[in-house]
Amino acid sequence: MTKDNKAQYIDDLAVELSNAGIFYLADTSGLTVDAINQLRRKCFHANIQLKVVKNTLLAKAMERVEGKDFGNLNEVLAGPTSIMFSEVGNLPAKIIQDFRKKNAKPILKGAYIDEAVFIGDDQLENLASLKSKDEVLGEIIGLLQSPAKNVISALKGQGGKIAGILKTLEARV
Repeated sequence: MTKDNKAQYIDDLAVELSNAGIFYLADTSGLTVDAINQLRRKCFHANIQLKVVKNTLLAKAMERVEGKDFGNLNEVLAGPTSIMFSEVGNLPAKIIQDFRKKNAKPILKGAYIDEAVFIGDDQLENLASLKSKDEVLGEIIGLLQSPAKNVISALKGQGGKIAGILKTLEARV
């Protein structure tokens, strides 16, 4: 890779990092070609972009991103590194967990999720249990609708009883 190619690659990666709210760093070394292709396929179907990156170029790209604090993520940049870009915070962790049922890797090095930094493979369970924005919004909407539904159903129920009583009284008169 020429110096110009490296500079362009770093710039492109910096743009991707600045636009990404969520990315995971993982070690996929030692996986067979067939296994890595299966992982890529799973990522593709989940709308996750998976690419292998050189650590030095990724570190330089992270330095160029303004307005984001990647914390200690540069410390995990040793050995082979794959980066997973996603729109959903817990989805890459779930894919890694599912994939590791049959394979020893990928190993989670770190993750950046909406300004929060997670370091180490021991964080995988926590990341997989995170709720996505859609799940949280759904729960909030459900909680907000529940009292309103209760009030409406109570009013309808009581209103029907009152109307029935009034019709009975009207019929007697």
